[in-house]
Amino acid sequence: MESPAGRLRRVSAMREAMWTQPRELARLLADSQPAEEAAERLHGRRLLLVGIGTSWHAAHHGAWMLREAGVEAEPAHAADVAPYGRAISPAEGVIVLSHTGGTGYSMTMLERAREAGAETLHISGIANGGGLETVAAEKSYAYTASHTGALARLAQLATALGARLGRLEDVPERVAAVLDLPGPLIEVPDRLVELIGAGPNGWTAQEGALKIREASYVAAEGLSSEQFFHGPSVALDEQDTLVVLDGGGPMADRTEAIAAAVEVTGARVARFGQRELGEALSVFPSTVVVQRIALELSEARGVSPDRFRYEQDPRREAAFEALGF
Repeated sequence: MESPAGRLRRVSAMREAMWTQPRELARLLADSQPAEEAAERLHGRRLLLVGIGTSWHAAHHGAWMLREAGVEAEPAHAADVAPYGRAISPAEGVIVLSHTGGTGYSMTMLERAREAGAETLHISGIANGGGLETVAAEKSYAYTASHTGALARLAQLATALGARLGRLEDVPERVAAVLDLPGPLIEVPDRLVELIGAGPNGWTAQEGALKIREASYVAAEGLSSEQFFHGPSVALDEQDTLVVLDGGGPMADRTEAIAAAVEVTGARVARFGQRELGEALSVFPSTVVVQRIALELSEARGVSPDRFRYEQDPRREAAFEALGF
């Protein structure tokens, strides 16, 4: 009789979407014209990048890439700006990231920017009304391919504006290499998965924590390496696992020193180095590392990564869906 873990490994929509990423990234990166046209419209403007959840992490990654082009770029959580009446100047450019094109506060900011006369760019899935499309709608609520697709579009945009991020064409191969790694990448911890990374991978760590929680229901936290060290590191012991995302860069040695110190506590430390593409582009394979961890933890625990526990508890679905998005 097949185990629950084996059955999930076979049927999970999250797993199916994750393994499309090398192909989808290659497709998107071969089609740079839409991003180049968007860059022409946004050139010379101060840019505000807006998102929620995974798209908020993408906004931070996008701002990091755009700053490599000398662009003044500010990431903002949609719920920190939309309800508080954040004014938009006609001289600004506003980039809204939404996988589905239906995220309420994000769409409010898109409409506000259009009404103000600002230049706007909506990055979204195929057929969701976006000006820069990524991939077809995912069946799993744990978005994976749409996230790396958004990162690809942001990288193209930054490159078109003058950023020298590295060899974008090598990204699909590095992502495929992560998917080919033997697993599981970590075991289910007794208490907590802590994820850390420096520079742009501080946001990859936060994305990893979000993905682990929504896919496997395991307690997880993601922080930048130095923020983790200054206080939260004290809580870790042999009950916990520390995931270290190493994309290189000026904070790499410091991050490793922090990880080595944590090992003294008895916590398990899992290191994942992705330096081949350079720090800016390391967010692609590092993101797929944390996606794999989330998926494999869900499979090890025999829980579905696809529907936020709704299949287990209709009351949860009714309560959460009533809040809207």
